[in-house]
Amino acid sequence: MEKGYVYLVGAGPGDIRLLTVKGQQCLEMADVVLYDRLVNPLVLEKTKPGAELVYCGKLPDRHLLRQEAINDLLVKYALEGKVVVRLKGGDPSVYGRVGEEAAELEKFQIDYEIVPGITAGIGASTYAGVPVTHRDYGASFAIVTGHDKSADGQPLIDWQGLAKAIDTIAFYMGVKNLPYICEQLIENGRKKDTPVLLVQWGTLGKQKTLMGTLETIAQLVKEQKFSNPAITIVGDVAKLRKTESWFERQPLFGKHILFGRTSEGESEIASELTRLGAEVLEYPRFITETKEIDLDFANYDEIIFHSPKSVKWFFNQLKKQRLDIRSLTATLYGASMKSIKAIESFACLGFPIREMMEGRKRLLIGPDVWKERVQQRMELYGQHDFLASHSELIVAQSNFTCQRILDEDRVDTIVFPSAESVKVVTEQITACNETPATLSERAEIICFGPATYNAAIRYGYLVTTTLQEPSGHALVNELVKTRSS
Repeated sequence: MEKGYVYLVGAGPGDIRLLTVKGQQCLEMADVVLYDRLVNPLVLEKTKPGAELVYCGKLPDRHLLRQEAINDLLVKYALEGKVVVRLKGGDPSVYGRVGEEAAELEKFQIDYEIVPGITAGIGASTYAGVPVTHRDYGASFAIVTGHDKSADGQPLIDWQGLAKAIDTIAFYMGVKNLPYICEQLIENGRKKDTPVLLVQWGTLGKQKTLMGTLETIAQLVKEQKFSNPAITIVGDVAKLRKTESWFERQPLFGKHILFGRTSEGESEIASELTRLGAEVLEYPRFITETKEIDLDFANYDEIIFHSPKSVKWFFNQLKKQRLDIRSLTATLYGASMKSIKAIESFACLGFPIREMMEGRKRLLIGPDVWKERVQQRMELYGQHDFLASHSELIVAQSNFTCQRILDEDRVDTIVFPSAESVKVVTEQITACNETPATLSERAEIICFGPATYNAAIRYGYLVTTTLQEPSGHALVNELVKTRSS
């Protein structure tokens, strides 16, 4: 059997938008992904349907995979001919033990690539509003481990050289040893009033910061119960943090949203929420499976589309059959504004279904789930043929991602944009051992309009807010209002 290929990929410090283009390409190809605790679960939504996800970190009910076991799994999957991604938080070459994994792959002559990522020391500091270098405050920058393999876990480093020669120091996972670190820096020549900035869960919506000096920071950490994962930035650059950072000032910073998705998706609204600082899981994820059907469209007077994807499918069919749209006499209709816009994107006229003519030979095109719904509206459509252009299949990984998000208590708001989204989420959430009642205890429930509200109530949700104007703009206004209250 031909050997597979391994990508050792850095996922960045947390914000999924900091994943590199190459890193995302690797995830989309992967048959297997081995990922760490510090990898944002939302990154796993970039994997292809059917990819195997292997958790290498430690959760309350799971054992930590030792490095040797991870090495063995990388080799095992690669020898099975699979494309493997080893996904690490930050950059794999910065305390990611990538050298050991690469050496193991070399031993078995397995091809691999190392894909850099944004390391936490830079990402967290920047998202806290502090550059690691500055013309006036620091020309040099060092990354240092806050613990190591010494007997007591206290880092064995050249403290004198570090204290005197480096302007900005980023300590990784050093909260436990912070009293020792501060003591060593002061004893070796660093001033007691040197600014110190701690950034916990940097670049994520739950980011927290703590300011102090080498003399005061250890006591402040104890008083405020600050813990890892955190980056400690020591140096005069920390003076640049005066108030909340650009990241923390975003309108929806700190909001963690589960956005109910239907087969057609609502990604435009979800993307806007992300742009404004929210962390958004669109749930569940769907994959489109298109149909291959040979049909003579010239036999119809009217063609009605029930989905923008059906419009795209139709024009692809014309292309495959090498048919010019001008050879058809049918009038094209859309069952929604989105479908009409999709028709017009192909430089054709699209009309609303209220303008359909009586007595015409009619073809309806839509996803297969629409066939039954269309039959229930015979008074509108009359005699017609129905053609299923595609099926929408739920991707199992979205339940896996959702479970991780819930385990980490990272959902404070659930948004239902339609009655259909209420149905889909409720059916899928059972895989995460949740019910409408338990979700209502976890999060605020926001519905788009009365019909969605009624569906949510029927399923047993405790609805917090119903938007009278079912739009992304109204949703953003409501979320901003609740965040500031």
